[in-house]
Amino acid sequence: MSLIIASGCVFNNYIDRDIDRLMERTKDRVMVRGLISPNIAITYGFLLGVLGFTVLYLMTNPLTLIIAFIGLFIYGGSYSLWLKRRSTLGTVIGGIAGAVPPVAGYCAVTNRFDAGAIILFLILFFWQMPHFYAISIYRLKDFSAASIPILPLKKNIPYTKISMLIYIVAFIIVSVLPSLFGYAGYVYFATALCLGLIWFYLGLQGIRSQDNKVWSRKMFLFSIINITLLCLAMATKY
Repeated sequence: MSLIIASGCVFNNYIDRDIDRLMERTKDRVMVRGLISPNIAITYGFLLGVLGFTVLYLMTNPLTLIIAFIGLFIYGGSYSLWLKRRSTLGTVIGGIAGAVPPVAGYCAVTNRFDAGAIILFLILFFWQMPHFYAISIYRLKDFSAASIPILPLKKNIPYTKISMLIYIVAFIIVSVLPSLFGYAGYVYFATALCLGLIWFYLGLQGIRSQDNKVWSRKMFLFSIINITLLCLAMATKY
């Protein structure tokens, strides 16, 4: 699956090379600097995808292949080629694509698309929304320079902060479901609940915060800590 993810990243870098040069965080990517030609990048991305799907075909099952293909198509097509530059829905579609790889891994092992797959998808999806909104506030000048229609620009920052809180509440609810459905134990449940509540508290602080850049950076960093610890807790048997 990592090869397919890498393929999607290469295609995204190819598609976004014009706007990447306008943003501070992406201006040093190799295609922007001309270190790799577009033709080589496309060929490389294609080969990564073919190799990735070949490995999945030989080592997993048809269900995993289908899910992986859907994820790559959504990311490379619906998101990168279309909605990212045209609508705030691009964030939502990007979140859907970003939640697919763990689901593919689950289906590779179980060969089932069941409640566990759906819960895993929802956890990753609802986590990504406030995670990306934090990035979009922190890097607001970058997205503005590239004319990318993110929520803080199309609406405003206070509206985005409220949206983040709503998504965090949804995340808290779905993050405890693995324990309630018997996929994880009480250690995971306690970890998920505590991390979710801390994240929500940090989100509430943003309502009063006057320094949006400092606050959004804290939200971004905690989102990384949150999902990392959640995955570790999910791996425990208690």
